[in-house]
Amino acid sequence: MFKSMGTLGLMLLSMAAIVLVGLGFLMGPTHPLPWIMLTILVAIPFIHNKMISNQYITWKDEYSVGIEAMDNDHKKLLDLINQLQTAVHYYTSKEFEQKALDELIDYTKTHFAREEQLMADNDYPDLEAHKLQHQQFIDKVDHLLNEYQKDSDDTIVDALNFLKNWLVKHINGTDRGYANTLNEKDIYQEPEI
Repeated sequence: MFKSMGTLGLMLLSMAAIVLVGLGFLMGPTHPLPWIMLTILVAIPFIHNKMISNQYITWKDEYSVGIEAMDNDHKKLLDLINQLQTAVHYYTSKEFEQKALDELIDYTKTHFAREEQLMADNDYPDLEAHKLQHQQFIDKVDHLLNEYQKDSDDTIVDALNFLKNWLVKHINGTDRGYANTLNEKDIYQEPEI
């Protein structure tokens, strides 16, 4: 079973190139077909890397909220999402996929608690609205986890896309609100939870 149609396509391209190389050498070593196909075979890993590189999230300075502890949490969340992306993209065991998903969800909850504590400690006025967004996220993830237990192959892709989109939008949206308020107070330390 293939988690990605792109991977299947590259595999078929590789097999076709191998067959054409063999057939091409039957026409003689000076014929250009086998050499073209060998070049394509060598290029396939680079093509594959290019195809999947845009599926991973990389930290950008524009994601920074100016509070080191929160930026570090956000970077870790991006790394965990990328680990899950790897599990989804490549054929991995269900256990590896589940472990990557569980680790991401557990750390997200830890981050939410740390972020909410930081806001509470500094009397952030929109704390309740922010907590509500976190709870809505947790509810959606719980729903996706229930669906994952029923149909892991289809649900994991939906879950991954949701997680990637939500996190980036949340960092660039709501987290900007508390960042601006707390940065005015020169809050840079890591809150205790």
